[in-house]
Amino acid sequence: MASDAVLEHANETDDQLWEGGKSPFNVSYGKLMMWYFLLTDAFTFAGFLIAYGALRFSSPVWPVPDVVFEKIPFFSEVSAPLVFVTFMTFVLIISSVTMVRAVQEGHRENKKGVVFWMFLTILGGATFLGCQAWEWTTMIAHENTTIHTNPFSAHLEAGTYLEDAHGHAYEAGTEAEAFREGDGYLIHKDHETNEFIQRAYRTESGVEGRLSFGPTAFGALFFSITGFHGFHVFSGVLFLSIILINVAGGTYTKRKNGYEMVEKIGLYWHFVDLVWVFVFLVFYLL
Repeated sequence: MASDAVLEHANETDDQLWEGGKSPFNVSYGKLMMWYFLLTDAFTFAGFLIAYGALRFSSPVWPVPDVVFEKIPFFSEVSAPLVFVTFMTFVLIISSVTMVRAVQEGHRENKKGVVFWMFLTILGGATFLGCQAWEWTTMIAHENTTIHTNPFSAHLEAGTYLEDAHGHAYEAGTEAEAFREGDGYLIHKDHETNEFIQRAYRTESGVEGRLSFGPTAFGALFFSITGFHGFHVFSGVLFLSIILINVAGGTYTKRKNGYEMVEKIGLYWHFVDLVWVFVFLVFYLL
């Protein structure tokens, strides 16, 4: 009797064991692979940002973000440090919120709701890309920043300029502009002569010289890292658009799986938004 009871209990236990047909973690293969991809992508971004930090803190001077990122569209004469990039960040974060709403509507099998919120997400991503394109155009075409040339830098010592912002000597009796240690500056370019204007200066210790270009690595790092992230945003907008077309066509309605494809692209989009928070912190705030 005892042996029969033990055998019966063993058979019941065997029936409850995982047979390999269902995931023990209740996660589909597609979502699991998306998590694997995001993990490897996170390592790539981490490598970029660690390299940026190592090069930045090994340099005695580095461009001041308030000087580099002070332009805003349609108001070229207005100095508004970090206002435009803050708007870009806000747009991307809001697009993450609309993506959450799209996933929620997918779980409810509400096709119209998914289409509406995904469209707003795509609009947010496209707006971010447009803003980034304007930022790059301004830095390359108007401020002459390239992967080889960095007109932005910072002062090592306090002092005064011997020339005005156009590179001309101050007239007699004119008070010279003073600067402090750590102040940022931009070497301008005369578009008529196609030459850079490097202002002469005198430090408080009596040393005279001319402004030198900033660390070359800044331009290469900025365009590489923000460009790599921008490529992710562009890819996300492209995939979102394809999935939106499929949603509108009823492709996922027939599957009755809570619009899992929308949820998977949502994971990618949230990752892209999260990475931008770190890029924003490293490049624009520190």
